[in-house]
Amino acid sequence: MSRACALSDLDDGKPHAVEVDDVAVVLVRQGDEVHALRDECSHAELALSEGEMTRKGLECWLHGSCFDLRTGAPSAPPATEPVDVYAVTIVAGDVHVDVQRVTNAAVTTTTN
Repeated sequence: MSRACALSDLDDGKPHAVEVDDVAVVLVRQGDEVHALRDECSHAELALSEGEMTRKGLECWLHGSCFDLRTGAPSAPPATEPVDVYAVTIVAGDVHVDVQRVTNAAVTTTTN
């Protein structure tokens, strides 16, 4: 588990690109919850952090594929393969991501 950024660096609903242990990760904050996905569209290998949040999920800017923040599953074509979702922990105002632990659901724990 490595520090990705401060929680205060994340704007609600806005994708934020970081690199964690040499892995490109996109973080998306939704209130007190933070989601971490591989920052690469499974369809066109483009940075998802360049996209935007829609009601369907994180949308890739080029072809419009959307990915669920919790499962990484595509919810809109043309993507058919999910993207990796990583475990997230928030400790003392810092966001930590475990890129070695691919999950099918975001995990957020706040510890003071």
